[in-house]
Amino acid sequence: MQVSGQKIVVLGTGGTIAGTSSQAGDNIGYTAAQVGVEQLLAAVPGLQVLAGGMLVAEQVAQVDSKDMDDGVWRALAQRCAHHLADPDVRGLVITHGTDTLEETAWFLHEVLDTTKPVVLTCAMRPATALTPDGPQNLLDAVAVVLAPGATGVVAVAAGELHAARNVQKVHPYRVHAFNSGDAGPLGWVEEGRVRLVQNWPLPPVGRAFPAIKTGIESTEWPWVEVVLSHAGARAQAVDALVHAGVRGLVVACTGNGTIHHALEAALLRAQQAGVRVVRATRCAEGQVLPKPGDVLPDSQGLSPVKARVALLLDLLQAH
Repeated sequence: MQVSGQKIVVLGTGGTIAGTSSQAGDNIGYTAAQVGVEQLLAAVPGLQVLAGGMLVAEQVAQVDSKDMDDGVWRALAQRCAHHLADPDVRGLVITHGTDTLEETAWFLHEVLDTTKPVVLTCAMRPATALTPDGPQNLLDAVAVVLAPGATGVVAVAAGELHAARNVQKVHPYRVHAFNSGDAGPLGWVEEGRVRLVQNWPLPPVGRAFPAIKTGIESTEWPWVEVVLSHAGARAQAVDALVHAGVRGLVVACTGNGTIHHALEAALLRAQQAGVRVVRATRCAEGQVLPKPGDVLPDSQGLSPVKARVALLLDLLQAH
């Protein structure tokens, strides 16, 4: 139930949820990030009633999330921190594209310092679809903010609730496109009520936000790339990245952190040259189990793209 006088702030960043198509039946030939967040909210019957009439919208960005970048993350972190510091704000909802939602969720988990809920939501179908999924996801996201005890950075889509650490996009088309691997969902949103099967995640740790605030005027963050180990992998790509000035490399390894010998040799050279190197598995479930004698550190269970975020923030904080 809504606590009197407490606002829910919805921050828009674009994505398919704000996408439009010239044909209502076209769920793939649309253009993302076309509809403003205020217009999105106004199109959902009952949303303001659910929020107790205290829903506030702000457009932070308007991008297709495949094009998410450091600049948008900087702006989003700043606006999140601003609103979360307001005692009249109960929590945040962030509308986001599906492609990089898991990366933004982990980024916010790492940089924010709050016990209030931060709920990312999205859509697999554009706003102009015959049966768009965005409106229900928005209703569910607000229900999550209002849930007793809600805390941490989470994502909600297709009725499922996922923690920032585990959420991943696993399908390019179907509405039910997210899961949490072998960790499983935190729970479900059913007719406006949250049913948990796991505890709420720990609140964001806020380890890097002071560093981001200090360097907010910096034009560039440290350059961190993901490289893939595969049959026939070569060293030249890594050598070229090092030559071009990359600061960190995450290798998406086969199996339990194994790397093609040619690629591994290049990564060891990179590490010796001062580039931070981290191993993560490209397997959809499980994590790298470290063993004695490992020269390249593992990602401590993070997926390759989330390991990249963690390494980026490590470098930013050190800087």
